[in-house]
Amino acid sequence: MMRLPVIGLLLFSALPARSQEINLAKIFADAGQQTNVMLREIPVAKQGNAELVSPRTLDSGMLKLVASRDWTSGFFPGQLWFLYEYTRDKKWKTAAEQFTSDIEREKTNGGTHDMGFKVYCSFGTGYRLTRNPHYKDVIIEAAKTLSTRFNAKAGVIKSWDNRTRWKYPVIIDNMMNLELLFAATKLTGDKTFYNIAVSHANTTIKNHFRKDLSSYHVVDYDTTDGSILQKTTHQGYSDESAWSRGQSWGLYGYTMCYRETKNKNFLSQAEKIAGYMLNHPNLPVDKVPYYDFDAPGIPNEPRDASAAAVMASALYELSTFSSNGAKYKAAADKILESLTNQYRSKVGENKGFLLLHSTGSAPSKSEVDVPLSYADYYYLEALLRSRSMKAKVKKS
Repeated sequence: MMRLPVIGLLLFSALPARSQEINLAKIFADAGQQTNVMLREIPVAKQGNAELVSPRTLDSGMLKLVASRDWTSGFFPGQLWFLYEYTRDKKWKTAAEQFTSDIEREKTNGGTHDMGFKVYCSFGTGYRLTRNPHYKDVIIEAAKTLSTRFNAKAGVIKSWDNRTRWKYPVIIDNMMNLELLFAATKLTGDKTFYNIAVSHANTTIKNHFRKDLSSYHVVDYDTTDGSILQKTTHQGYSDESAWSRGQSWGLYGYTMCYRETKNKNFLSQAEKIAGYMLNHPNLPVDKVPYYDFDAPGIPNEPRDASAAAVMASALYELSTFSSNGAKYKAAADKILESLTNQYRSKVGENKGFLLLHSTGSAPSKSEVDVPLSYADYYYLEALLRSRSMKAKVKKS
């Protein structure tokens, strides 16, 4: 398990915001080499099992692939699209199209809320870059499927099925799937999708957040009257703790919701979440959080590079909307600097994953201190957003 220095941990708020320029061209060149390694490793890991379509992590040093129904299946296709976006090399477009097509069957899978992660990170990113009309159709169909999980009485989209611990669980991660619904309204003009997304976001503000603006992981609803049955966790240290990636999902989700609605309540919520995370005394100086802000063994707890990557990407976007933009951008720059200099895999190693030291579920002892596909996806997205911001500064 990675143990990073904790010197100055409690002095974070007093430290000046400093960051160094990172070499974007070099990082993407390295990412391309790593992804080539991954593309060579995938057929080996498949071992003839056509159901396995996308890399998720390393398990005992071996590449673990998942079927399209897994919530992480869309991230590697999205990573390929990001490489194409940066390089405009058609080989990445071809690879992205191939791996994206493997996810299409999920557009009618109504047994999961993870439609945005699976379909929008793959088909949505592909549509943004190509305007392929078929991708548009898949996005709309997936949004229709996701909408079937909305309960008007509770005002939210159900997350998990077949979980005996909860009746109608809604996880903070679900905020990330709303982007698919907003996209569907823009593509069709049908505001039903938009209205469901806004209802879910508003209800989540009401029920998921504590007074200090940290978020519960799971809120369980009674669908007969919309009341709350329980507030718990599945991946954090405890029911009342602040699971780090969950805080990042909320930050990203409400920033995105403001972009799509211009509802200032969503901007305010994103700013409050950012404040909670960036000012927390347990956020290390390198701004890569432990898996839970309240984990009892800090500083001897696993880090979560995936939480940091999501946070960086969200902060870049939030910086374009907020009067605190300079602060958010500086924090995002620092996170990218840390991830790039301390958390990247050496080229040619780790079966082609880009980032190391992520944590899937520490309480379950599952995917602790390993690479994760979604860490790589949001890392590349954050890098592209940093480039976009630099381009705007130059133009102005």
